[in-house]
Amino acid sequence: MAVYTEVSDDDLKALASAYDFGEIVSCKGIAEGVENSNYMLQTTKGPYILTLYEKRVNPDELPFFLGLMEHLARAGVQCPVPLKGRDGNALRTLCGRPAAIVSFLTGIWPRRITIDHCAGLGPALAGLHAAGRSFNMTRANNLSLAGWRDLFSRTGAAAENIERGLSVLISDELTALGKAWPNGASDLPAGVIHADLFPDNVFFLDGKCSGLIDFYFACNDFLAYDIAICLNAWCFEPGGDFNITKANRLLAGYETVRPLTPAEKNSLPLLARGAAMRFFLTRLYDWVNTPPGAMVRPKDPREYLHKLNFHRGVSGIAAYGLS
Repeated sequence: MAVYTEVSDDDLKALASAYDFGEIVSCKGIAEGVENSNYMLQTTKGPYILTLYEKRVNPDELPFFLGLMEHLARAGVQCPVPLKGRDGNALRTLCGRPAAIVSFLTGIWPRRITIDHCAGLGPALAGLHAAGRSFNMTRANNLSLAGWRDLFSRTGAAAENIERGLSVLISDELTALGKAWPNGASDLPAGVIHADLFPDNVFFLDGKCSGLIDFYFACNDFLAYDIAICLNAWCFEPGGDFNITKANRLLAGYETVRPLTPAEKNSLPLLARGAAMRFFLTRLYDWVNTPPGAMVRPKDPREYLHKLNFHRGVSGIAAYGLS
């Protein structure tokens, strides 16, 4: 979440006329994340989140994202629900951008991740995967191998500004991942994944997971890849050490809802390695390309270089806390 596009008072009045949520009392930009422009919209009937979709989001894919949130919410997943206007549509145009309003979820994302947070995340993620099985729309993961190579081709020179010889390391790693990465004919269970379930996309209330947000990277891929993303995002300490207890609680919690297959357990080191590569490259790209004046600070890609190196040294599931 971030703010790239400013919304005027006249824009807000025109927007309010399309809905039955009363008058808009306030509209405040949310300066977190890096993808879209987001606002906290307070109306006389309650709070909502207004999102303007920026250039990285393909407008043709928005029906998938909005439809997925509707589907998951109907299945019992605590997530935002797109708000439809008087015309029955959830997707509209604002300030020349595709835009949508979604319901507001209560809760706070964890600034300091504890073991209990990881234990709560596991079942929530598995519940999302289970509910997504009956969603009838599909979207390819455009940030898998081909997407990583494309990002690297546009940022390769910038890697040398971070660390000498890094471009060669990343090129070699992409080659190794390309040779080992499972394909669609593998026996890994696949379905709808969130693909970006970082701590700032998970809310907690009274010690329990109260909601999942920001589904704009959701796609179809291996379910275990979603778990690998979470191992990267939730189980490393601020100093860089991997916390095996957090990983164990996350995986054990997940298995209370959906047990992992032997193939999934065997694949986790490779998938976690690929997930680290994905976020290293997207962070490197944003580091170089975030426009001046945006209300957002790009994240340091070196964090994920460290995580990538950790996963390269892992040989089995025991390193993540499971036998």
